[in-house]
Amino acid sequence: MSTSTQIHQQTDPTNNQLGQSLACSPMTDLLQQDVEDGLSEKKSIEEVLAGAELAPAQSLWTTEASGSVQLRMDELCPEQPITVHQMFTNSVQKYGKLTALASKKGNKWEKVTFSEYYHLSRMAAKGFLKLGLERFHSVAILGFNSAEWFIAAVGAVFAGGIMAGIYTTNSPDACLYVANDSRANVIVVENQKQLDKILEVKDKLPHLKAIVQYSGSLKEKLPNLYSWEEFMGLGLEVSDQELDEVICSQKANQCCVLIYTSGTTGSPKGVMLSHDNITWTAHHASRAGDMQPAEISQESLVSYLPLSHIAAQIYDLWTGIQWGEQVSFAQPDALKGSLVDTLREATPTAHMGVPRVWEKIMEKIKEGISQCGYMKRKLVTWAMSVSLEANQRLTKDEKSFLFTLADSLVLQKLRAELGFSNCVKFFSGAAPIGSETLQFFLGLNIRLYEAYGMSESSGPHFMSGPKAYQFSSCGKVVPGCQYKLVNVDGDGIGEVCFWGRNVFMGFLNMEDKTKEALDEDGWLRSGDLGRVDEDGFLYITGRIKELIITAGGENIPPLPIEDAVKQELPIISNAMLIGDKRKFLSILLTLKCTINPETTEPTDILSLEAVEFCQRLGSQSTKVSDIIGGKDKLVYQSIEEGIARVNSKATSNAQRIQKWIILGKDFSIVGGELGPTMKLRRPAVLQIYLSEIESFYRE
Repeated sequence: MSTSTQIHQQTDPTNNQLGQSLACSPMTDLLQQDVEDGLSEKKSIEEVLAGAELAPAQSLWTTEASGSVQLRMDELCPEQPITVHQMFTNSVQKYGKLTALASKKGNKWEKVTFSEYYHLSRMAAKGFLKLGLERFHSVAILGFNSAEWFIAAVGAVFAGGIMAGIYTTNSPDACLYVANDSRANVIVVENQKQLDKILEVKDKLPHLKAIVQYSGSLKEKLPNLYSWEEFMGLGLEVSDQELDEVICSQKANQCCVLIYTSGTTGSPKGVMLSHDNITWTAHHASRAGDMQPAEISQESLVSYLPLSHIAAQIYDLWTGIQWGEQVSFAQPDALKGSLVDTLREATPTAHMGVPRVWEKIMEKIKEGISQCGYMKRKLVTWAMSVSLEANQRLTKDEKSFLFTLADSLVLQKLRAELGFSNCVKFFSGAAPIGSETLQFFLGLNIRLYEAYGMSESSGPHFMSGPKAYQFSSCGKVVPGCQYKLVNVDGDGIGEVCFWGRNVFMGFLNMEDKTKEALDEDGWLRSGDLGRVDEDGFLYITGRIKELIITAGGENIPPLPIEDAVKQELPIISNAMLIGDKRKFLSILLTLKCTINPETTEPTDILSLEAVEFCQRLGSQSTKVSDIIGGKDKLVYQSIEEGIARVNSKATSNAQRIQKWIILGKDFSIVGGELGPTMKLRRPAVLQIYLSEIESFYRE
């Protein structure tokens, strides 16, 4: 395809390769009203911009914390730009008496209304001002999700600072990088464990003025170290007028949030998000997923995923404020097993998980089913097969009597055991999810709605939901946003690029990286490959950087092959394809095993599902170490046969797996193979298992 043809495809709005949401998105009544109220001519947009109090800006991007940007406003998204404070005050007027935050202390749930939440955020803002927070310097927050996390985040923005989350799994040096890069004046930590990390590096932080600890008592009193109660008391010394002057100085096109990428390919990048990025996305992306405003029906959700990641932050924190949602906080050991207890108590109406969380839930349910008696196991298997078939027909309103019976008799009880008795919307994001997992949950009458986007698009740019769903699709573009596919190949696959009010300001202090991310017209390059069907549904096929280009020059996306291996072999936990610049493909495999609940490290003990897989083969193995190194010939033969079945469906010889190895331990966050949201860190895996990989290719 010639370059000129590619450019024409990218920019011709009548061509399917350029997508605009108005034509193909499930616009809700409220969003339709927004657009009708908004103005349709270009002159009208200019009037809106003239009426908006924005900071002067000459460009769509900046790399300075104090910089400002032009907004990507057009007929598709003509809404008045507002700040975080304006969004919150609008919500307090509507939802003031409703519960905003719920935290379990001991055996009792402590609740905070939206009016109280706003007041506490103002107190925190005054506390930060008292501690010397400077305009466009950061408040870095290091800890598990809590009401204090939310209040500190909002307070930091109210006080004119920039909120920067730090992953709880970060090393002291990784914490140092974020705090230093964002010029943190204050660091808010959860407990002694996180405090120790900061104390280790605080002398290397020239901008740091204070540390606040929000959970547990202070073990020792140190200069400029405050308990949460002491910190909130500081605000009494700052007047409302002083805070209001700072709030009034804020503009919607200025930075208020920093999201640090996980740094799998170099140093983490600070993604600068403006007030408008946050407020516009909180409004529009959530409505595309059919999240309801509280005046219609108050949504309830459980917060447990890392808030330093854009997915949880936009879903839990900012959308919660926008639509008056009740957010209940899970316990810090949520991912070690306590999440289901919180879900049963909170009974959320919507729930979001990353693929690995959904996979873990699936594995747990499978274990439970296998331990049932013969008749109950048969009943559950029957009910799930009926549900899967009914859901795959996509005619939810026309489901059979048999399905209704299966759901009411069996599946409702299963969902209730998971804490999903009131849950009607289930989202998956932050990484690609396998078709096996999607199908399993359809068997429970749970449709997993995939969201697709990135930190640089303030979270989702494409959303699935009750009104926009296709199996294994990421849904349709968010209303008000646009996309285009560039360098489209013969199969209609190209790089997905984004345009909209959700597109970031730039990478903090990284001009070259910012210019790499944006094309000359200001479109955000995702680095992902995808295709869009005639109905506007997006299907991601791979990542450009992850694309394997063999020594023979063949381009191979690894995900479909890895997914196929895992589907053929239920004993496999993780599969990573190797072959870039190599003569043939090989694959690293790990086995499903139990997890140490204290350390979250994978153990040597096989999971129940893996043991049953072995037993069906006639193998007595119960540990990973019983199998690896060719010890268990039955399992090795079964894996060889499974890979042969995958190879039989390969479109070319180059796409066949020639060699494989079972590693001694499953991938984990602790081991470094998975990132904070449990996404596979391919460059790290290549380094960690270099010797195993090289052994494939020795002559």
